[in-house]
Amino acid sequence: MPKIDKIKEQIAWLKVVFGILSAIDVSLIGWLVNNYDRTGINSVKIYLGSIIAVLIAFVIIYVNKKAMKKIDELEDL
Repeated sequence: MPKIDKIKEQIAWLKVVFGILSAIDVSLIGWLVNNYDRTGINSVKIYLGSIIAVLIAFVIIYVNKKAMKKIDELEDL
């Protein structure tokens, strides 16, 4: 497999991962907004959900930087 095709496949895979993580993060933030004031929801769930949402956001940023690096690498070929 030529190097250019390999890089294109890696970029395609990173796009999938980016999309899935973005959907998860948006859904989790939406759940947090909807359930913030509910008395039946344990506050530990709210704090844990907030921490996970922030961690997923950092992973999204990491995947984005990695994809951009691959795109720059592709440009050099």
